[in-house]
Amino acid sequence: MARINENFLKLQAGYLFPEIGRRVSQFVSAHPEADVIRLGIGDVTEPLPQAIVEAMHSAVDDMSVRETFKGYGPEQGYDFLRNAIAENDYQARGVPVTADEIFVSDGSKCDSGNILDIFSSDNKVAVTDPVYPVYVDTNVMAGNTGPADKSGRFEGLVYLPVTAENDFIPSLPDEPVDLIYLCYPNNPTGTVATKETLAGWVDYARKNDAIILFDAAYEAYITNPEIPHSIFEIDGARDVAMEFRSFSKNAGFTGVRCGFTVIPNSLMGSTVGGARKPIRDLWNRRHSTKFNGASYVVQRGAAAAYSVEGKQQIADLVEFYLTNAQLLREGLQAVGINVYGGVNAPYVWLKTPGGQTSWEFFDSLLNRAHLVGTPGSGFGASGEGYFRLSAFNSRANVEDAVKRFQKVVS
Repeated sequence: MARINENFLKLQAGYLFPEIGRRVSQFVSAHPEADVIRLGIGDVTEPLPQAIVEAMHSAVDDMSVRETFKGYGPEQGYDFLRNAIAENDYQARGVPVTADEIFVSDGSKCDSGNILDIFSSDNKVAVTDPVYPVYVDTNVMAGNTGPADKSGRFEGLVYLPVTAENDFIPSLPDEPVDLIYLCYPNNPTGTVATKETLAGWVDYARKNDAIILFDAAYEAYITNPEIPHSIFEIDGARDVAMEFRSFSKNAGFTGVRCGFTVIPNSLMGSTVGGARKPIRDLWNRRHSTKFNGASYVVQRGAAAAYSVEGKQQIADLVEFYLTNAQLLREGLQAVGINVYGGVNAPYVWLKTPGGQTSWEFFDSLLNRAHLVGTPGSGFGASGEGYFRLSAFNSRANVEDAVKRFQKVVS
């Protein structure tokens, strides 16, 4: 008898975004005339930067000639991309990350879940609440939790609430934990962490021999020069943290797929007997065994993001989405909605009006304004009563969405 992994049965009825898709599809089927604007999932809408397109076209040409054809590449990523990442994303900011600490993949979402392969199931795991659902669900799948309670919180996880009441700054755990998920700029709240906040987490991790799993997928949206782009800008972080990054939200790679994980050589984990082992080596073993590397064509495109032209085009693209976020933020504030985020991030996090639950507001917005957002409760119990809007859409759609939103709540 083939037995299943019963940890999957602990998961909620469906992953948040497929559930949104189901409800929207049902609505569209019943109302085919409706012009639905989707500001739900964080999927980009604008074309790839031209420098990246040209680099990928050239790479395809390489694949058509025997002398320049590429088969299997290095599982860790081609040197031309890893060196560009190290030089531009880290060394240019005074952060001593080297190419051998970088692992290119098909996306940071995959890495943030797959990383659990190299950690024991008896680690105590802390997550902010609300939280990007992948962090929680992959821990459930891996058997690191018990069942969920009525609020959706899983037994065995340490939840750190982030709400308007604490200025969206999570308190340090009041008990020792082993793995800590942090995401800044934050998904879903669109808030950021100061150097002082991150320094507190690094200090906690050092004192408790914990490891921070830092998701910096939205760092390109940081406009405040005082806000760190990387956990490694904090003294001591190289000994207690790894970092996930993506080309999806800055270079428009949601449909192309490329990201990377940085694991410093000095980051260590412990065996049950207390022996210290390099986390980088464990991940390299896992990465080489289960992944054959991102495609050559995609990696050439990613490398072009660091060209002079690529940097400018990406900056323009990021500014486009940030302007969308500004329009959403200001449009909602104009009708008395409490709004957070949307300044250093492409997400606007709002308090649902009239005391509505997150899903009640979702259904109201869809039915009355033909707008789609993301219920805050889908990100965790502390997200109840909040709602996320994504700035990833055309300017015309965003402007129209603001008008529709104002009519519904005014």
